[in-house]
Amino acid sequence: MKLGFNSAILDECTFEEVIDFASENGFTCVELCAWPKGKAVRKYAGVTHIDVDNLDVDYIRSYTESKGIEISAIAYYPNALDSDQEKSNYYVAHIKKCIEAAKKLNVNLVNTFIGRDQHKTVDENLTRMVEVWKPLVEFAEELGVKIAIENCPMLFTHDEWPGGQNLLTTPAIFRKAFELIPNENFGLNFDPSHFVWQQMDYVQPIYEFKDRMFHIHFKDIKVYKDHLNDVGIMATPLQYISPKLPGLGDVDWGKYVSALTDIQYRGYAVIEVEDKSFEDSLNSKKDSIKISRNYLKQFFA
Repeated sequence: MKLGFNSAILDECTFEEVIDFASENGFTCVELCAWPKGKAVRKYAGVTHIDVDNLDVDYIRSYTESKGIEISAIAYYPNALDSDQEKSNYYVAHIKKCIEAAKKLNVNLVNTFIGRDQHKTVDENLTRMVEVWKPLVEFAEELGVKIAIENCPMLFTHDEWPGGQNLLTTPAIFRKAFELIPNENFGLNFDPSHFVWQQMDYVQPIYEFKDRMFHIHFKDIKVYKDHLNDVGIMATPLQYISPKLPGLGDVDWGKYVSALTDIQYRGYAVIEVEDKSFEDSLNSKKDSIKISRNYLKQFFA
């Protein structure tokens, strides 16, 4: 596996500063955010370290190569199934730009969400998924680009309830989605933390969906049992959970990485920092990445 980090946490930094930091701190890759320039729609969104509307392919390639850093994926995580058709169309158009950029940069991977209309059922959303995503997946396939969907429910705050804003959140839904869109370039960016707070097994899916594991996130999460006992699982999750750095939460990283080695995963594995304990300054954010690296190094040569 190749260890890197997601660039969203370094939102104050330029593309060059992100790549320099990765190079200076022993990383081999970075998942680079490519949101449209403008106001962020939510926390950790709106970060643009690759501007796909004004893509300087030669410069990006030469700079990353000069620093010994690979781009693990182009990252853009909107709600492409938004009930507002105008928004959905906008997100889909930008996803296509990310796919084209991934091809031009020889990255050949785009990490994203399926999205979801939070007021409709899973089956209704699966039908819409086929309408929206089958053409996108086929477009990417023609260009030799893979699509990796993160398994985050996007069900953290009151405005994301009742259904959340991302459909691919459970093995049962993974199966249905891959039956409906069986293209081999359609897979997962798998993050164990999202299964922990849903009280689900985050190891077994690695084996079942081994051929769909295109990219890996290293993010931990802590479930505060006393809070859960107080508010129950029907509460908004941030009332009883908190994202943490790897090793500071409830994920058993030995079991997780062991499963990845069992399936001989050799791809990119990146740290995703959303730990609010390290958000007070840029130095703290950089420290959070280095602390995570130090913990995870035990699993890397």
